[in-house]
Amino acid sequence: MSEKIIVVGGGPAGLMAAIGAAEDGSDVTLLEKMASPGRKLRITGSGRCNFTNIAELPEFLKKFSDRGRFLKPAFYRFFNSELIDFFGKNKVPSKTERGGRVFPVSDSANDIVYALVRCAKKNGVRIITGTAARKLIVKDNAVCGVEDASGGVYKASAVILATGGASYPATGSTGDGYKMAVSVGHGLTKIHAALVPVETEGSIAKKLQGLSLKNVSVSVFIDGKKNAEEFGEMLFTHFGLSGPVILTLSRILVGGLDSGSKVEIAIDLKPALDHRKLDLRILRDFKTYGRKQMKTILKNLLPKRMIPVCLSLTRIRAEKTGEQVTAEERKRLRVWLKNFRFRVTGCRPLEEAIITSGGIPTKEINPQNMSSLIIKNLFFAGEIIDVDGETGGYNLQAAFSTGWVAGHSAASPNRVFDFTSSIN
Repeated sequence: MSEKIIVVGGGPAGLMAAIGAAEDGSDVTLLEKMASPGRKLRITGSGRCNFTNIAELPEFLKKFSDRGRFLKPAFYRFFNSELIDFFGKNKVPSKTERGGRVFPVSDSANDIVYALVRCAKKNGVRIITGTAARKLIVKDNAVCGVEDASGGVYKASAVILATGGASYPATGSTGDGYKMAVSVGHGLTKIHAALVPVETEGSIAKKLQGLSLKNVSVSVFIDGKKNAEEFGEMLFTHFGLSGPVILTLSRILVGGLDSGSKVEIAIDLKPALDHRKLDLRILRDFKTYGRKQMKTILKNLLPKRMIPVCLSLTRIRAEKTGEQVTAEERKRLRVWLKNFRFRVTGCRPLEEAIITSGGIPTKEINPQNMSSLIIKNLFFAGEIIDVDGETGGYNLQAAFSTGWVAGHSAASPNRVFDFTSSIN
């Protein structure tokens, strides 16, 4: 007799869990509160869906800080090569871009969602949309079903909670799974935004709104001490700063802000040049274009929109010629180019975060099969677990991997995965 499994949540983790359980012969029903599955997945990567990264396992795990260890067993069973192969077999070829980021060749997140849904249905998964799970049904310290918001009951031999976090609630991620897990005895670590744009003091960022910078180095200073540095692309917004580099650093910024520390971001606009080489470059430009005004000379160093900001912050008159610039002014320009600073006043709300930090504590989940250590027949997958990584495809891989393991484990409760070599 096949196992009867209920999967709660139709995101990447839930769909992969349903597919895995169905492939092992289980009778699987997936409950999704929204009108269609994969709502949040459709908007990832600006609609292009950066679904994994080709980084090797040791480097991949580092992207999750100290919680990477928890994901090791799942990644050993189902990692980036397996995921790329899965989508390839389901008619979604992929391509690799800068930083090892992997996207569908079509640049369409919809193709990823359609492939998952097609595969699920092909394997017999019943996908019931517009149905919000409300609570877990428990008997003798074991989960035996789910009750929906209208009182409907779905009996099951196992339940997989893959409800996501609490970011982008319009897509259905409203923290429902947290409440359900807590009601049966699980704990919950503090929920806050991760991979989120930041707000900055003053009007400088607003003046540069819409301007994107590539190949810059961005550092985080907390109470004057440098805590982290990233290289890549960033974006100025009406409220502050965003873009891949800022989103990655936001995981550290949030902690500093929560502790009441002074948090600053320093942008090195010329990371390929140290101070000496940059000074020589500036001197060369002044010599070559000495009779031209600074607002013209700086076009060789900066995007046009940044020039008025640069001149204002370095206190150099726009009409001054290169020949007229003093040594002190040249020093101010050099220092500013290497250390363009912003005071961080806060982060954007949870509703705008790409993912949620916090969730069901990893110490309450068996990393080998994603089963609850608190109550029987309950499994977890995806963002509901207190594991979050940097931007670049890492978090979606974690969702797919934990979903794959949870689905196969729930379908074959007596299966024992040998992870001895991976967790030593």
